[in-house]
Amino acid sequence: MNNAAKKPAVDQPKTAPVKRRKVSRQFFTPGEKVLFLVFVLTVCFMCAKLISTQAAIYETNKQIQDMDVKIQEQEKVNQDLEVQISEESTYEKIRERAKAMGLDLSDQNIKVVEPK
Repeated sequence: MNNAAKKPAVDQPKTAPVKRRKVSRQFFTPGEKVLFLVFVLTVCFMCAKLISTQAAIYETNKQIQDMDVKIQEQEKVNQDLEVQISEESTYEKIRERAKAMGLDLSDQNIKVVEPK
């Protein structure tokens, strides 16, 4: 056989093996991180707003209850004063006071007034 038919083997220069760079895939992209941060901040803000609103409602309810107690006390005082007025405005009490002041009862000094 003739060697002319064969192609001589050409020494190819050996190249260094191609180092494949590890492509490290990040779990979250920077955009997703920003969105997550915005979401967390929004949730924290809403929680703080909710707590402050509940505190304001609590304070208002406390003031209302305190005012109700004061109103009840004042109504009791008013009721006691009305009872005292009705006791002091009886005919017997008025007559006793008038006699104590030196006034006497005469028919000429009495005027009858009709209540309206």
